[in-house]
Amino acid sequence: MIKKLICIILAALQTLIFNMFTKNEDIQTIGVIDFERYQTFEGFGTSSCWWSQNISDEETAKEIARLLYDDETGLGLDIYRYNIGGGEHDNPDCRIWDTSRRTESFYVFNEETGVYEYDFTRDANARRMLDYAVEYGAKEVILFCNSPHFSMTRSGHASGGLETNVSNLPKENYAAFVDYVLTIADWFVSQGYPVTAISPINEPQWSWGGEWVGQEGCHYTADETVEVLEMFALEMQKRGCGYKLSGPESGQLTEEYFDYIDKFFASEILNDFCDSISAHSYWIDNNWWAKSAFAEKMENQYPDKKFEMSEWCELPMTLDPNTIESGLRMANVIMQDLSWMNAVSWQSWTAVNGDGVLDIVNGELVEYSRYYAYKQFSAFIKPGMERVRVKNSAGDGSKVSAIAFADNNQTVMVIINNEDFDQTVGLFGRYDSMKVYRTDADNNCNEIYSGDKLEKIDITSKSITTVVFEN
Repeated sequence: MIKKLICIILAALQTLIFNMFTKNEDIQTIGVIDFERYQTFEGFGTSSCWWSQNISDEETAKEIARLLYDDETGLGLDIYRYNIGGGEHDNPDCRIWDTSRRTESFYVFNEETGVYEYDFTRDANARRMLDYAVEYGAKEVILFCNSPHFSMTRSGHASGGLETNVSNLPKENYAAFVDYVLTIADWFVSQGYPVTAISPINEPQWSWGGEWVGQEGCHYTADETVEVLEMFALEMQKRGCGYKLSGPESGQLTEEYFDYIDKFFASEILNDFCDSISAHSYWIDNNWWAKSAFAEKMENQYPDKKFEMSEWCELPMTLDPNTIESGLRMANVIMQDLSWMNAVSWQSWTAVNGDGVLDIVNGELVEYSRYYAYKQFSAFIKPGMERVRVKNSAGDGSKVSAIAFADNNQTVMVIINNEDFDQTVGLFGRYDSMKVYRTDADNNCNEIYSGDKLEKIDITSKSITTVVFEN
């Protein structure tokens, strides 16, 4: 209590000094009030879905893993989301028209015995990609499903039901689905993979199926979502699983879908078993009202629970991924989710795809602007850092926004300039030296300054700038 009171007093003093410092300044000043702290950060990550199984060349797989997970030369990501596929690659009646979205399953029908058995030699390309990701620095592996295995579903398809808005998983198969996911997760753990969580349900509120069969998916009502996840929690407790349960992976965090959150935590089983919710940040880009309403809900109703932002890509994708505008779009969403919604982790959707940060174009591996926009955060903000208050003398209407995280040695501030013109920004905070990195039309997370502290820096138009202050 005394420590908290001291921090409040010191934060107030820093704010007072900031106001005095900026009173006669004719330029915008951004300051770090490092005694006022928020969530502790847990990591950045990305998903393996729909691309890792298609990387057949070993050297390409290794290079992708380096670019994504290496701390020195890549993004330095922490989390790898591995897809436990619903097996549509093996389904003789598969309806998914995009063959790249058909997954190969470990759960295989044995023609001789007439039963399904596990074969962990399968999904070889995706497993190799996982191996390299861990080798290059992935510290956490999250195993997630888009659908139960097709053999467990009502329709016989992992691409959803034959009619929309009806769960494709019959209740009599709930227990089989639980055993299927936990058997696979336990195998990965037995092989030494750093599995930290399973996420069995994906975007349950969407209709899934009917005539639209673009990918694997399964609809669940909020009550069905809770019922399935409760069975997972109870069985995980029974087995003594060393990984946690993530959910409900809502596809949109607006008020019309808050019942998935409320019913999740209304369950005594899930409320006791889960210290966080994971959900996706789609369809609310730049929507301060929606994101703030979600944050307020979490703070007021579930103050002891954390929020993990587990999936985002640009939807619909309209921007050229090679342009800085595309990078800015991603950077703004990252900053919003970390500051407006207090996310403790942030994970992108497909890593290697047209909507990812990397892609393979005409046989060549390319890095999109989104890659470097992501790097401005992921290469510098590390697990264990705490978000600290940023004070902007230009107020909430400023097109130059910033976020900062700190530990005992460094303070990392990321500044985004969405304007079409350069600006000079004053810097306020306790530091001795600093380094500055930039992504814009001419720079790809390049170091542009290293040395003693500067009182002002130039921020180029349409840019993401990371300032690393040495405390």
